Amino acid sequence: MPRSKRARVVHESKTAKKSHKEQTRRLYANIRECVEKYDHLFVFGVDNMRNTYLKDVRTEFADSRLFFGKTKVMAVALGHTPENEAAENLHKLAPTLTGAVGLLFTSRDPASVTDYFDGFRPLDYARAGTVSTRAFTIPNGLVYSRAGEIPASEDEPVSHTIEPELRKLGVPTRLVKGKVMLELTDDQEGYPVCRAGEVLDSRQTTLLKMFGVVSSEFRVALKAHWTRSTNEVELLEKDGDGMEE
Repeated sequence: MPRSKRARVVHESKTAKKSHKEQTRRLYANIRECVEKYDHLFVFGVDNMRNTYLKDVRTEFADSRLFFGKTKVMAVALGHTPENEAAENLHKLAPTLTGAVGLLFTSRDPASVTDYFDGFRPLDYARAGTVSTRAFTIPNGLVYSRAGEIPASEDEPVSHTIEPELRKLGVPTRLVKGKVMLELTDDQEGYPVCRAGEVLDSRQTTLLKMFGVVSSEFRVALKAHWTRSTNEVELLEKDGDGMEE
């Protein structure tokens, strides 16, 4: 006997989704509250954003408050003009709220904050579309796991199982008695994967990761600093000549 279409289970414990307007209002209110609660506000920019490293920053500043994203909402919450700013001189931060930026509210000593971010620059694997910071070439001959990044005496040959993948990625390798060999012409010292300054594609980033080459630097750059006790704004970001903007 076919099952009746009327016999349906109705769940009454549905959770209403938060609307975009509600999230915007909450972000606005939270920022306004933090202006009154914390002694310092830093505007920061992020290069080569990785959620993993942002989590490390949040863990380090567990006693502080960090907001990232929705720059328009953050700018409105701080204020665009002296008439609508949350506190004196906060409107001066509006020009810095462009691109991948966030807000850090903290009561820590400003020097300790700047020292932390000056030293926080972990390296990671590059993503497609980023500019290569270095050149990388796979040396001719027997292919090692780090491809010349460390001495051969400390390295080991790559497994024969990845040889088909290397050929698929354009590396002219072949198996010789179970060993992966890169054999090019006499005038070639190796296979160039990338050059410094060029934009990387997915094939190049895959090869870099296969050989354990990390070339992308995650960096948090402090752009501006506001102090609640004095209402002073200090621009921290520097231009290409090393001078403050």
